Amino acid sequence: MSKPVDTVVFDLGNVLIAWDPRRLYRQLIDDEARMDWFLREVCNSAWNEQQDAGRPWSEATALLRGRYPEHADLIDAYHLRWEETLVGPIEGTVSLLAELKARGVRLLALTNWSQETFPIARQRFPFLQWFEGIVVSGEERLIKPDPRIYQRLLERYAVDPARTLYIDDSQRNVAAAEALGMQGWWFHEPAGLRARLGELNLLASAEGGAGHG
Repeated sequence: MSKPVDTVVFDLGNVLIAWDPRRLYRQLIDDEARMDWFLREVCNSAWNEQQDAGRPWSEATALLRGRYPEHADLIDAYHLRWEETLVGPIEGTVSLLAELKARGVRLLALTNWSQETFPIARQRFPFLQWFEGIVVSGEERLIKPDPRIYQRLLERYAVDPARTLYIDDSQRNVAAAEALGMQGWWFHEPAGLRARLGELNLLASAEGGAGHG
């Protein structure tokens, strides 16, 4: 018989905090197709992921300025105006987090995030203080879905994976958590997550339904 879940581990970006570099670059590039090209070919997700893995922003931007000197100002903006890539809290999920906290559920977070920009999020979003602990990839120099970063969270906080639900908007990151014995939830929107938390008896049955999403 499976153990009851008493611990929930959240991913942060696009689960609790909406993030989109287009929010910044729509202010800087007036042509949508050109903006898409820039974010696909220059400041792309693979490049940004290296900052999540611990590469300093100064090194990252210098690398691209050398390759694309004509876009130097746009490249620098990714770091210098990074806060403008934060869209804001995903209120439906934050409400779920508050309910879990009120019920005494153990709350942890595991995020792919640069150690240089994560302090901005900590200051801006008070609900990040609700977590017992947050493992930040840039600080660990490991990124999901590397199983070692999940193991670091499990060991640091003495987590029993069989009693843990892991939530992420990336299917591959969820699969990595499941491979280590956690239950996984591929996040799309708050209503679906609310239903799953209810099935696991982590939310009071009297709480509202999908309308909270």
